[in-house]
Amino acid sequence: MSSQQSFDELNSILNTMKRNHIAQGPASAELRKDRLQRAVNLIKDNRDQLAEAMSQDFGHRSKYQSLVADIATTIKGLQHAIASLDNWMQPEPVFGLEGELQAHIQKQPLGVVGVISPWNFPINLAFGPLAGIFAAGNTAMLKPSELTPHTSQLLAELIGRYFEPMELAVVLGDANVGQDFSRLAFDHLVFTGSTAVGKHVMRAAAENLVPLTLELGGKSPVVVGDDANIQMAAERTLTIKTFNVGQICLSPDYMLIPEAKRDEFVSAAKAFMRQSFATMQDNTDYTSIINPRHFERLQGLLDDAAQRGATVISLAPQGEPSIDEATRKIAPHLVLDVNDDMAIMQEEIFGPLLPIQTYTQEAQAIEYINAHPRPLAAYYFSNDEQKQRAFAAHTTSGALVINDIMTHASIDALPFGGVGPSGMGAYHGVHGFNNFTHHKAVVIQSENNESGQRLRAPYGEKQALVESVLAQ
Repeated sequence: MSSQQSFDELNSILNTMKRNHIAQGPASAELRKDRLQRAVNLIKDNRDQLAEAMSQDFGHRSKYQSLVADIATTIKGLQHAIASLDNWMQPEPVFGLEGELQAHIQKQPLGVVGVISPWNFPINLAFGPLAGIFAAGNTAMLKPSELTPHTSQLLAELIGRYFEPMELAVVLGDANVGQDFSRLAFDHLVFTGSTAVGKHVMRAAAENLVPLTLELGGKSPVVVGDDANIQMAAERTLTIKTFNVGQICLSPDYMLIPEAKRDEFVSAAKAFMRQSFATMQDNTDYTSIINPRHFERLQGLLDDAAQRGATVISLAPQGEPSIDEATRKIAPHLVLDVNDDMAIMQEEIFGPLLPIQTYTQEAQAIEYINAHPRPLAAYYFSNDEQKQRAFAAHTTSGALVINDIMTHASIDALPFGGVGPSGMGAYHGVHGFNNFTHHKAVVIQSENNESGQRLRAPYGEKQALVESVLAQ
């Protein structure tokens, strides 16, 4: 396909796909499984090419990270859908009806679903939604990110080999094409990206009343309880903060730790980084920032914080630069003494910078979280079960992970999604199937129409029935 299609051309593709979807009728379980298996085969057969394309787009990306997050995890989700599909597709019976009335809930495909996928995990965040979309019997149009051109082009070529155009169409192009894509009258639209862009997508979709799944982000907090193991908290937080160098919507965006434990945390963080990365700039395990614009933005966040009084601690290996423009690699940095006037506490970071605030009473940490937009995830370190329950009850986030970071994202049985400004709707596993399915109420009236008689005139003799209900 052309890399810069007009709105009219995109609309023509969608309308053709919609007509074809209706003409073909509901996709059988066998066809749905076949589409899911072809997606598995596409990723598995071409994993090395895909990993290389992602590395080209990033400047350098750890092959291991690509194989884990974009290849293996995605395949696992698709295979879970294949194994579960027969059960998911079953009509849901309704019980406790009057007389001989029958009813059930029919699981019906929506039609053609649009997917706008981002650059940070370009395979996982394209095929993750597609697992639910295909399982539910839909077809799809995919708009991958223009910020990963090698990966997007390769995806378009591979999808053309493994799928028919009426099953899965790929649209390449820049942000203007993305805007046109979001204006199309899909039967559902999935967008993964920033909250700011998500607002524009929602406005565009509203013109056609297109239902949305928005996977956004925000500032996901890590709260370290006063009873927590500080070394554990440091190691598990920095494991994810350095995975894809924090270019993850679920990456920890700031920490709240007891004031008395701040220095212990800093020491633990330094020790863990020495253990994990003897070098960074020439280390194939350490990923680059996606492009110069994001690289400069992260530098700006550090500079702004330092100018406003923050204490910046680099965790770069001894003798190495903390920031290298040639490699676009930025070492992890702890940013202490932060406040809300700093840009680093206002923007989603999407990089290896970790602001740290302190508290004297744990209630202050919960109060701080609740005074800010609801995050995509919250992370809480404590071994006290009562405190765990209290934290879960008194904070609202898309997900909560206790004593770890981001673990929920790889559990197919859990919904993946945000709440409020961090998103709406969810997918993964059965939650994706349900999200991309129309649950249609189906009622079969009995021959004697017993339940419908109360609506038929004359009403006088039926008054006693109404009174009996009101008296309950």
